[in-house]
Amino acid sequence: MSEFQLYFTLGKDHILDYANGYDHILFVVALCAIYLMRDWKKLLILVTAFTIGHSITLALATLKIIVVNSDLIEFLIPLTIFITAFSNIFRRTEVTDRTTYTNYGYALFFGLIHGMGFSNYLQAILGKNKSIVSPLFAFNVGLEVGQIIIVSIFMVISFILVDLFTLNRRDWKLVISSAIAGIALVLMKNTYPW
Repeated sequence: MSEFQLYFTLGKDHILDYANGYDHILFVVALCAIYLMRDWKKLLILVTAFTIGHSITLALATLKIIVVNSDLIEFLIPLTIFITAFSNIFRRTEVTDRTTYTNYGYALFFGLIHGMGFSNYLQAILGKNKSIVSPLFAFNVGLEVGQIIIVSIFMVISFILVDLFTLNRRDWKLVISSAIAGIALVLMKNTYPW
């Protein structure tokens, strides 16, 4: 297995690992909860914004340019999930350009926080590698592919329930967002660092 394949697989598995990476899955689903299948281009940009943010702080933290208390990050990650899901509850059902741009900002900024959460693990794997550019690139490509898989699965389920079985779109958004917000509150309680 090449180095690219190794780090690509690590990135993809990091996001798809529902036992250990469920926080990322919850965040991505919370981001998607207000969109429909026809919004796939907006969703692709949204996921990429998250990956960009994740990549920036993952690189900075792995290189030890920034050092943040890991307990604080473990609390901030579910906080980002809660904010995203909770804000969905009060959003209008129709997605406007303003909503989309706000979500791009959420995804990018919250991606910065999520990226710091994985840096210790990546530092341990990279060891004394002189260059982290190639491994980080491969990892983040894998992360992006994993997120696209999650988005695709969620959007197919959404399409089936909302478009084919005519489940009320507002109800679907409320159920998904409320459930994720509730889970995030429990995670916040369990990771509260003070």
